[in-house]
Amino acid sequence: MKTHFLKSIVWCSVLATTLVGCDKNDGPSNDPQISGPDVWERKYITLTAAFPDGEGTAGNGGTMAYAISPEQAANPDFEINVFTSGYPLRSQRTARVQGSANGNFLYNIQYTGDDGGIFNKYRVEGADKFEDTREEVNTEPILGTAPRWVVAAEGIGVGVYASAQVQATGEGAGADFIDVKSTARIAVLDLDDPQIRRQHEFEIPFTAEQTKAGYQIGRIDVPVLNAAKNKIFIGCNLTKIDVTEPSGVNNSGNQTWTQDERELGTATLVVDFPSLGNPKLIYADPAVSKTNNHGYRTMTQYVGTDGNVYQATATSGSQILRINSSTSEYDNSYNFDLKTALSASNNIQIRAWRYIKEGIGLVLYTETNVDGGYIAVIDLNAKTATKLATDNQTDIGFSGRSANQSAGITAITGTFGQFQHIGVHGNNVYIPMTPNGVDGNLYIFDLATKQIKKGAKLKNQSGSFYIGAY
Repeated sequence: MKTHFLKSIVWCSVLATTLVGCDKNDGPSNDPQISGPDVWERKYITLTAAFPDGEGTAGNGGTMAYAISPEQAANPDFEINVFTSGYPLRSQRTARVQGSANGNFLYNIQYTGDDGGIFNKYRVEGADKFEDTREEVNTEPILGTAPRWVVAAEGIGVGVYASAQVQATGEGAGADFIDVKSTARIAVLDLDDPQIRRQHEFEIPFTAEQTKAGYQIGRIDVPVLNAAKNKIFIGCNLTKIDVTEPSGVNNSGNQTWTQDERELGTATLVVDFPSLGNPKLIYADPAVSKTNNHGYRTMTQYVGTDGNVYQATATSGSQILRINSSTSEYDNSYNFDLKTALSASNNIQIRAWRYIKEGIGLVLYTETNVDGGYIAVIDLNAKTATKLATDNQTDIGFSGRSANQSAGITAITGTFGQFQHIGVHGNNVYIPMTPNGVDGNLYIFDLATKQIKKGAKLKNQSGSFYIGAY
């Protein structure tokens, strides 16, 4: 088998061209029993978990996977220890794992390290058996060594990267602000026949007035393809600096400015599909929401049964906003607030969520001044929420906190801090729930009865937690 990586490629701006000769292995992908689209009936529910790195940082060392049958998943006497019996997915740090709709494939782009940016595809064979299809694609020249990417629609992966560059009157302390330019890169991956189908780099289209006022986007994430498959919506970490208030110098010795309160509402970057052209920023009414929507290793937006895009202001907000399927603009008449729906007195933070169907979803959330992590079933049409009962609620998600100012979010070292995926199979919704270093369970929510029950036992270890079901 031959692998032709493009580590030496120099990135240049490409106007929606197809990348020819991508970094793909030409071996087992020709065998439909190993790769191709997921056309098989579901056999397994795959669970993933993160473990600590060499310095002991919880959940930062890599990711293990283990596949069980739906019958095993539902059995509270069945016990799993993914750390002793699981399969190590390739990634120096916690993998950003994605899965196919029927659960027969896992996808991952390795996160940091020498192989950061390398896409891998695995056929799920049960227990610790994951067949690496060897269809490797190198996204590093486009997306860097720590890509933000998701399955934007079945068979279609989209990776994104953004950076902001401030222009000043000189280098070092004392320079005056002139302007700021934000740049985005996008790559579209064919997950059935792994290769990069299209790529594009462009300046994020702020107005001149906005950039001179200090508005910028340094991180984008969680792209989703709309129902019509003609637009990609991308979550943004929108920030603003006070261009009149220098704050010091950065590690490069250049002048920095203090963060300023912004007037613009929640922002989403929109591009045409498949061309990736015609970039546009859309904004929610600031009176409705100013909270960012780019998530933290978790999908924040889904296409609803009604064709609209539902977008959570995760991981620090309590709202779910709606982008209209006809106009591709925010529907500012719609605002689901989980805090209101739960009649909570403290602020609520949506840490992860999953739209299921017909306006019903599940939300994993935390509450300020209250230790713990919780699950609620929500009805986006009726704008109601019901808290569901699980064990160890006061432990989950809150074994420690650390601020990540550059990303504009708060990362939690418990399971909710890196929670990546809620699994769905038929009417069953699967959520692994383990505090950091504490045993837990796989919980199964029945969409028909609206009841939740404990499934398989999840054995844990120090500095570790389960982060996804696929």
